[in-house]
Amino acid sequence: MAETPIATINFKEEAHRLLPEGASFEACLTCGLCSSGCPASGIENMDPRKFIRMAELGMDEELSTTPWVWCCTQCKRCHHVCPMNIDISQLVFLARSNWPEDKKPQGIVRSCQMICATDSTSAMGLPPADFVFVVEDVLQEVQATQPAFRHLQAPIDKQGAHFFVNQNSREPMSEPDEMVPLWKIFHLVGADWTYSSIGWAAENFCMFSGNEAAWYEVIKKRVDAVNNLGCQVWLNTECGHSYYTMWQGMKRFGLEANFRLESLITYYARWIREGKLPVNAKWNSKGIKFTVQDPCMIVRKAYGEAIAEDMRFVVTSLVGEENFIDMQPNRSANYCCGGGGGFLQAGMTEHRRTYGKRKFDQIAATGAAYVLTPCHNCHSQMEDIGHFYGGNYGVVHFWTLICLSLGILGENERTYLGPDLLALID
Repeated sequence: MAETPIATINFKEEAHRLLPEGASFEACLTCGLCSSGCPASGIENMDPRKFIRMAELGMDEELSTTPWVWCCTQCKRCHHVCPMNIDISQLVFLARSNWPEDKKPQGIVRSCQMICATDSTSAMGLPPADFVFVVEDVLQEVQATQPAFRHLQAPIDKQGAHFFVNQNSREPMSEPDEMVPLWKIFHLVGADWTYSSIGWAAENFCMFSGNEAAWYEVIKKRVDAVNNLGCQVWLNTECGHSYYTMWQGMKRFGLEANFRLESLITYYARWIREGKLPVNAKWNSKGIKFTVQDPCMIVRKAYGEAIAEDMRFVVTSLVGEENFIDMQPNRSANYCCGGGGGFLQAGMTEHRRTYGKRKFDQIAATGAAYVLTPCHNCHSQMEDIGHFYGGNYGVVHFWTLICLSLGILGENERTYLGPDLLALID
């Protein structure tokens, strides 16, 4: 069967249609700030400034077919630094949407198909019954083997719970013990929470694939699940893009939500300030150094500096201010690691690692032994580029370090701890 050709978009016309009032692509100063701050610059012989100039020059066929749109993670750093407020990511999304399904990177397409295949909305295809089984099985083991948590709970489909908690599929599918530290945190603070058997999964690659119909289907199922349970807060797990796809999807498709969206990071900071999570840095007696990755999806593209400050408050509370070394640049100006935008699923490994070299250099410059990040894509990408470029750092979840600080991290919950951290526990 012949492949479907890629239709040609009139990028100049579409660019002007998509722009917010008062903005203009023709106002581009060709200053180069966008390209200098974009880790995808040079890949496939393209960069953000070149993309805009080609759009203005009517080079529609070239832009309609360039694979660079799958290398751009739509992190919006170019938009963040642009003096004329030009948002190139809108054109990239338009271009992705225009590609026929059989020409798109099949890893992203398959992930979207898997999300739509079950009521779980899991990109790994874990159906609701299997998710319930895994949660209950892991919970029973913890109750039986950790006496301090014999009353630990992991509710599912609890009507009227305050928090509706989502979960990245990686945990129940391949790292089920990684769910436990989060349950322990909820237990300690007395949170009223629940999972749902429907719409529990965090990830959403349908937006990245440019498939708006599927994006809508996924978000609608999740919104309905939260509304039906009567929860007040959809609490996003340590996963960056899941918040952004939900937030933007609800706005884009005009979905009625009887709840608000919140991030775990905000609550970690709140619970520490309130004394509900009495963490301290005394355990870090060897002065192990840490840095933090600002996920584009929840910092630059969503909460901004407020959540970046919350992250730093949590990290310094956990490891000590003297043991925290920030990357440069940071917060909303931080560089994307290259794991977002579906890049990890796209099968473009060489391009993705080229993109990630800037992040690797950032991490290496801190000299930190560990990177903390509340994002699964960031986690996987920084692990991969660390191994590929010969780095000497680990990547850990916030929930792991919180439970380590509190002295409640179980033996099966230490996957991402290196020998230096393990030595401080045992």
